[in-house]
Amino acid sequence: MAQECTHLDQIQEVTPSAPGCEECLKSGSRWVHLRICLTCGHVGCCDSSPNKHATKHFHSTNHPIMASFEKGEDWGWCFVDQVELDFSE
Repeated sequence: MAQECTHLDQIQEVTPSAPGCEECLKSGSRWVHLRICLTCGHVGCCDSSPNKHATKHFHSTNHPIMASFEKGEDWGWCFVDQVELDFSE
């Protein structure tokens, strides 16, 4: 039986906090891919990026769900339940 996300009720209509990783833009760092928090709209960099700001955002806020902020990608991730989400519908 596949594990399900128990935090879908925490997804909000959000506005991106920045056009790129918020912290990387401030520090002049680089990123690989972008993620957006579906609780508050924070834009952070992925775990393939040097600073992993999306995961750091989860650890500091406990906001459970992020989505890819890359054009053409329609998936998300629940940090708490450790499950990938399909937002293609």
